Amino acid sequence: MSQAAGAPQRPSSAAGGQVPFEGGPPASHSALDTFRCSGAPLHRVPDSPQLQPRASLESVMGEGCRIQVSIILPVHNTECWLDECLKSVLEQDFQGTMELSVFNDASKDNSINIIEKWKFRLEDAGIRVVIGGHDSPQPQGVGFAKNQAVIQSSGTYLCFLDSDDVMMPQRVRLQHEAAIQHPNSIIGCQVRRQPLDSTERYTRWINNLTRGQFLTQVFTSHGPTVIMPTWFCSREWFFHVGKFDEGGKGVPEDLLFFYEHIRKGGGVFRVDQCLLQYRYHPQAATHSVLEETIWDYRVRFLEERALKHWTSFTIWNAGKQGRKLYRSLSPANQKKVVAFCDVDENKLAKGFYTYQESKDLTGGAFEENLNTLDLKEGLDYHHFN
Repeated sequence: MSQAAGAPQRPSSAAGGQVPFEGGPPASHSALDTFRCSGAPLHRVPDSPQLQPRASLESVMGEGCRIQVSIILPVHNTECWLDECLKSVLEQDFQGTMELSVFNDASKDNSINIIEKWKFRLEDAGIRVVIGGHDSPQPQGVGFAKNQAVIQSSGTYLCFLDSDDVMMPQRVRLQHEAAIQHPNSIIGCQVRRQPLDSTERYTRWINNLTRGQFLTQVFTSHGPTVIMPTWFCSREWFFHVGKFDEGGKGVPEDLLFFYEHIRKGGGVFRVDQCLLQYRYHPQAATHSVLEETIWDYRVRFLEERALKHWTSFTIWNAGKQGRKLYRSLSPANQKKVVAFCDVDENKLAKGFYTYQESKDLTGGAFEENLNTLDLKEGLDYHHFN
């Protein structure tokens, strides 16, 4: 950014700023002790505490003991992954009281039979299992299924789990410890992607955001800065935020909940251990959400949380993404745009209204330029793409 490019000088307060763009069968228990999250430093996971036999379900319930953690598991046609998923629940080293709350959202495969099979094994190990669901012709959607699983549960804390993912044995224990220290936060963790070479850029972003970036990079196309399958929070805080949107297929219920969480002053914390095997496959519910739907929500949130505090700003991308952002802004915020900046002089020379097919990535030139400037992320600029 320079004055010659038409960008305002660094403001002395939040009145002004810039919006830059960037292009946009399970292992054995012992084998999980050391592993590398994609894009993250090698971590040695702390040894599990000496496992003690879990109290029987009858003794726990008979004593009227309150459930400390409910694992929230919505299920829809995931028979091919459920055994691995439920085995990882059984292998948790958390020594407190725990339950599994499953809501079957109109599965038509063998999912419910697999769940019933595991119910006996889990309850023999002292883990209460609550099963709800419906057999309507069509599923009600991920938001509805999650809400129902929460409603029928009783834990003080909620640990969200997707039925195609696998938890590491330390997950509930370590996130429970973090949640006690951060009661109004969503607790996430680092992940190991499966297959390992899928969504490499996204996985690096998940695992390497700094603590400061958890709240400054909430506008990017990547979505919540701790991904939903890793969420852990208190029951009280969940209902304070207000549950998931139940609009069904095509609604980014996790993004909308995350935005409301931020609006209500919630924090974001990540346990810097790989505690989840995060599976990528074409049937994942996330693929049903249109990019344009997410774009519109992001723009509105950017205007609400950042642009309303700025009297002027520049858009750092003179290509099609920068132009798209400009066209998406409200008329009031369009008037605040004083310049478009780019490391590619050809884009600037063509002017605003020239449509140009171009790559959003700059081969690192944008990042290098940004790092030379005395600007503070979240105050002077925000990443959007």
